[in-house]
Amino acid sequence: MQLHPTAIAAGASVIAHEVVGSTNTEALALARCGERGPLWITAERQTAGRGRRGNLWVSQQGNLHATLLLRSVPPARAGQLAFVAALAVHDALLGMAPQAAPRLTFKWPNDLLVDHKKFCGILVEMEQDAAVIGIGVNCAYHPHDTVFPATDLRCAGLSIAAAELFQMLSKTMLDRLRQWDNGAGFAALRADWLAHARGVGQEIRVRLPTEELHGCFETLDETGRLLLRLSDGRVQAISAGEVFALASAQTAAVR
Repeated sequence: MQLHPTAIAAGASVIAHEVVGSTNTEALALARCGERGPLWITAERQTAGRGRRGNLWVSQQGNLHATLLLRSVPPARAGQLAFVAALAVHDALLGMAPQAAPRLTFKWPNDLLVDHKKFCGILVEMEQDAAVIGIGVNCAYHPHDTVFPATDLRCAGLSIAAAELFQMLSKTMLDRLRQWDNGAGFAALRADWLAHARGVGQEIRVRLPTEELHGCFETLDETGRLLLRLSDGRVQAISAGEVFALASAQTAAVR
């Protein structure tokens, strides 16, 4: 991946690899060695890319694999970084292909969809005060036979190279981080995310470790949890589980 100097000009350093196991793993190792960041770790290809809950993330060359290392992140608010990153990817894509705006949506809390198919996943991990934000974007290739339908930007008619997307993302991410301000600005980010969210106001089914809930996806609370209105009128805040869209019976792993 040929990285553009705007990544550094935007306020972050960059370490670019041809092949690594996982950009998140690399970033966490550097944090343990004292790296302060902000620092991007990128790779042409990952051999041990992972998504949420240890799921395999297919990491073919031609796609974007990037992780941003940050320090001094409040642990209680680290989960909000998934929304920050989703909005930053959205901003970057709109900067390059504004005509795609009606086709792009968010899937709570850490995926982006184009034409209702997943093309981007985000994995936030935390150790002490260090947070790493892993971003995988299917620019040219996507896996098949996935639980939730997947696609890539090229298949969606959006020919955006990984290096070009990273160039834009390196700026939009830091813009959104400044807006977030360690959680002080999350209310505005939450509103921006909800404006493009999939499933808000719709009936869903949420599978938890010990039970399954049915209800309406009302909104997000002030921390980013999904608020589910149950049939008896109660509202339950969901922070972990699997969401099923009742109309399509498709599933999506969520935080």
